[in-house]
Amino acid sequence: MNPTIDINWLAVLAATFASFVFGFLWWGPIFGRAWARALGLPMDGDFSGMIKPMLLNLAGNFLTSYVLVFSTNVWRASAWGLSPDLASGHIGFFSGLFTWIGFYIPLLLNQVAWERRPWSVFGINAGGHFLSLQIIAQIVAHWR
Repeated sequence: MNPTIDINWLAVLAATFASFVFGFLWWGPIFGRAWARALGLPMDGDFSGMIKPMLLNLAGNFLTSYVLVFSTNVWRASAWGLSPDLASGHIGFFSGLFTWIGFYIPLLLNQVAWERRPWSVFGINAGGHFLSLQIIAQIVAHWR
């Protein structure tokens, strides 16, 4: 038996945009200075080279949103034809949580271990990725 997974492209695009805006705020005005200082990056106000990184980030957010549609939907009992779904908020939370624990945290731990990234960067990145995944997962879970 295979699950029935429908892709709502408007939800994917909305989740992509919301995650992008959140990332701008998280790694910008909220934690940008602390993050850059911990990595030894200059914060001189020259943003001329930001277009390419922002486009790559947007592409990454799109891929995450698209793939999280599948992850979120396999949590639904109705996708498997078994029973009605639990609340969409629960489905979104757990798909985001387990994606974060299983895929993001190991990569971030490897950056601390092998790239000698500071734990402060781990904390900023882990928190930002968790919240970004929650934003994406809640959008795709509620907007089917």
